[in-house]
Amino acid sequence: MLIIRLLSNAIKSKLPKMSRPFLPLFIEGEVIKGFGRGSKELGCPTANYPLSVVKTLPEQIEPGVYYGFAKIGGGPVYKMVANIGWCPFYKNEEMSIETHVIHYCGPDFYGEYLKTIIVGYLRAEMNFDSLDKLILAINADIANAITFLDFPDAQKLVNHDFFVSSKLGEK
Repeated sequence: MLIIRLLSNAIKSKLPKMSRPFLPLFIEGEVIKGFGRGSKELGCPTANYPLSVVKTLPEQIEPGVYYGFAKIGGGPVYKMVANIGWCPFYKNEEMSIETHVIHYCGPDFYGEYLKTIIVGYLRAEMNFDSLDKLILAINADIANAITFLDFPDAQKLVNHDFFVSSKLGEK
């Protein structure tokens, strides 16, 4: 099963530690309307940053699935999982950051200010031969993110100043 395999490999390699030299990575910006497939096709709504934010990513970032924390406007901090890349299943032409805010049940937040701290890397971006297999992988990514974000290294970032400091564009 995908969840067990990913989780056991990550625990063996102690993946929850900041596993890339550019992590933790702090990203912020206004949420824009995406492709509309997260909620409708995947059952996993996502918040999308504008291309101007995507272009500020470090050069060495690898396309893939990452996990961390997110804050929408002045609300609480949530766990999150994000795909950074081209979403090969959908053949995106531009790189994107699609963030799923775990356990967020509120209304759409287009136009809200989103802050994310990327804590760790789950897996490389990959293509799938069916929508069902993509959904299974997304569910495994969410389950793994929930587990990893409870580790002490990750929990240190929940109350980071980044989430409390106010930015000019923040609503």
